[in-house]
Amino acid sequence: MSKGLIIAIDGPAGAGKSTISRQVAEKLNYLFIDTGAMYRAVAWKALNAGIDLSNQESIIAVAQQSQIELKGKPNSQQVFVDDRDITSEIRTPEMGRASSIVSAISGVRRALVAQQQQMGRQGGVVLEGRDIGTAVFPDADVKFYIDASVEQRALRRFQEDSAKGISLTLEATRDDIIERDKRDMHRTDSPLVKADDAIHIDTSDMSINDVIAKMLEMIDSRK
Repeated sequence: MSKGLIIAIDGPAGAGKSTISRQVAEKLNYLFIDTGAMYRAVAWKALNAGIDLSNQESIIAVAQQSQIELKGKPNSQQVFVDDRDITSEIRTPEMGRASSIVSAISGVRRALVAQQQQMGRQGGVVLEGRDIGTAVFPDADVKFYIDASVEQRALRRFQEDSAKGISLTLEATRDDIIERDKRDMHRTDSPLVKADDAIHIDTSDMSINDVIAKMLEMIDSRK
């Protein structure tokens, strides 16, 4: 039996890549690795330990010493840090902003990228993040770059947050998206950028099902 593919899915915040990646992994019966959740986990642990996010040395130590596990099926995956389930606690705007700051620290990236490579090197895996196709698995079998307009991404994130009871205005959500893009795209270590060989998909005017169908068709052609 041939080993499964390594599928890299990158893109900015709010483009829909998390939902899409989960569905693709579910349909392929592949392991799903939400790398963003791993950075959120480090941010969560650092903040709960009272560590200031400007204290890079201490945050690197947190990343190196933490046991981060992703358990369960793609659509119901749980995130554990040192055997504690923090799934719901990391899915807040505060943790999103904190993870963006933490993910810009080179030592943190080195620690987590090593874990991600270990988890995915056997294939049969979908990895979602911002540097999968450029830094984590530059030789991935299939690479996608999922994008959408700032307005559409802000609206989606605003609707998601509202459904969770998170009170932010659409304008504030848009500002947060723009600031997140700036940090992700201009950080020194592994900035968010489309890999040269990645398939670009703009989801602004596409349904989730249409995007997934298009991706699965492209993946199938690579098998």
